[in-house]
This record gives sequence, C-alpha cells and structure tokens, in this order.
Amino acid sequence: MNRTKSVYPLQPPRERGTWRAFALAVVMHVLLGLFLYHGIHWQNSTPAGAEAELWTDVTPPPPTTQPPPPAPPVRVQPPPPVDQEQADIALQEKKRKEQEAQRAAQLAEQQRQQALQEQQQEQAKRQEALARQQAAQLAAQKAAADKLKQQQAQAEKLREQQQEQQKQAQQKQQEQQKQAQLKQQQEQAQQKAEEQKAAAEKAAKAKALAQQQAKQKQQLEQERRARLAQLQGMAGQTEGGNGLAKSGTGSGSGGTSTSPGYADKVRRLVLRHVTWPGATEGLETIVAVRCAPDGRLLSATIQKASGNDQWDQAALNAVNASNPMPLDNGKPPPTTFTITLKPGG
Repeated sequence: MNRTKSVYPLQPPRERGTWRAFALAVVMHVLLGLFLYHGIHWQNSTPAGAEAELWTDVTPPPPTTQPPPPAPPVRVQPPPPVDQEQADIALQEKKRKEQEAQRAAQLAEQQRQQALQEQQQEQAKRQEALARQQAAQLAAQKAAADKLKQQQAQAEKLREQQQEQQKQAQQKQQEQQKQAQLKQQQEQAQQKAEEQKAAAEKAAKAKALAQQQAKQKQQLEQERRARLAQLQGMAGQTEGGNGLAKSGTGSGSGGTSTSPGYADKVRRLVLRHVTWPGATEGLETIVAVRCAPDGRLLSATIQKASGNDQWDQAALNAVNASNPMPLDNGKPPPTTFTITLKPGG
C-alpha cells in the first residue's frame, strides 16, 4: 500500500468538527456567564415603588365657552428608604451568587481543561496507536522486503544449480557422444580390419584356389598329353592308319556342342552367387570355364575384363562358388565354354 510522505510524520489525522465544538463550548460559556450575571443582578435590584392617583367620577359642569384651567403637576414621591439589613442580605446574596458563579465558572473551566486534557490524551493515544500501526506496517514491509530478497536469493541459487546441472548434463552428453563416436570409430576400424583380413584371406584363398586350379590344369594337361601320346602310339600300331582316333569330335565329353538354353541355365546358377552392392551400369565380364566330364570345375579365368577389378573378382568368385557345373540334360557338360556376366543378369 503506497502512502504519501508527510513533512510531519507520526501525526494523527485531523478530526472533523473540532473547531466547531470548541466554538460551541465558548458560546455556551458566554451564555452561561450572561445568564448568571443577569440572574444575580435581577435578584439584587430593589423594586421601585408604585404610585397611583385615585379619581372620583364627578359630573362635569355644563360646557362653557371658557376652557378649564390646567391641572397642577403631579409630584412623584421618591421610593421609601431600604432597610440596611435587607441591603446586607442582598449584598451577601449577591456575593454568594457571585461565588457560585465563580465556582460554576471554575468548574466549567476545570471541565473544559479536563475535556481538553482528555482530548489531548485521546489524541496522544491515537498518535501512539498510529505510530504503532506505522511501525507495524514498516516492520511488515521490511519483513516482506526481506522475504522477497530471500526468495530472490533462493531463486537465483536454484537457477544457478539448474544451470550447473544443465552444464553437467551437457558435458556428460558430450562425453557420451565422444565415447560413442570413439566406440563407433573403433568398431569401424575393427570392421575395416576384419574386412581387410577377410579380403586378404579371401584373396589368399582365391590365390590358393587359382594355384590349385593351375596345378590341376597342368596335371590334366599332362594327363591329356599322356593319353594323347598313348592314343597316338596305339594308332600307329593299328593296321591301315585310317584316323579313327579323330572320330571322337562329336558330342562326347570332348565335344563343344550344347543343348539350347544350357548357357542361360549356367548363367542363372552363377548369378545366384554374385554379391555386388556397387554400380551396375556398363559392367560386363566374360569368364572362360574348363570342366571335367562330371561337371567338376577345373579352371575359371577372366577372358574379357569389364574395367572394374572388384566386379571382375566378384564374377570370378561366383563362378568358382557354382562348382560343380550342371549337366546338359543328363549329358556331360562341354569341356570348355564361356559365361557372360552382368550385374543383375
């Protein structure tokens, strides 16, 4: 509650009608004094004597032409002398009434002084009560200000704690993110190392398989030469030398003719084992295959590369994974043939 500052603090509010009550009291005292004065004066005054003249009813004489003579002047007799005892009594009565008037005036003055004193005491009590009220208000305002200051300090402390907690949470989150990134990097590095290891192992296996296939090819070539030499020796011993050994160029195990659709059958089988996540546009690889009569894969080499070494290696791995090759409608597959591979078929 806002209060206008006064030049004279701790003053009671002015009561209405104070001057009017004081003026009425003064008027009543004046009227009382006048009443007492006139009362005493009326009691002390000596009543004046009364004189009267008696006249008898006389028949007037007949009117004459001459006016009657003037009447003699009436003499007013002085009042009889007042007795001295009555004068003393009146004087004492007057003094008594004056004393009573004085006592009444003193009593009225005492009552007025007492009323004024009571009014001053009441005013002092009101001022004291007002001072206590103002002191209580000041104390309440001070307590409210202290409480508000304490609440502000608590709010500031709570805000600082929240900021500190938020900062710690952010730091913890950043640390967790760093740890997650570090863990992810470690996992990626480990995965990359595993992939490199797997690729190295795969390359080593492929190299070993190629070496094995080359060794098998060399061995088969040696066996073929040995059989050919044996056949040639046997043909040299045959009578007439009509070249029957050359008749084996038909559809036997050494022939190259296949049934329709065999090439697509082999390509679909190989494409099942292809794993290629990269681009597919413009990639085409031709793989040369050499098989045994039972379909067992003897060798697989890239006859025409696509320009992408990774795709070429994936195609070659798919051919090796398709071992053995399917039969040609129950017949042995051709000894040598080529497979054209593209990503997606």
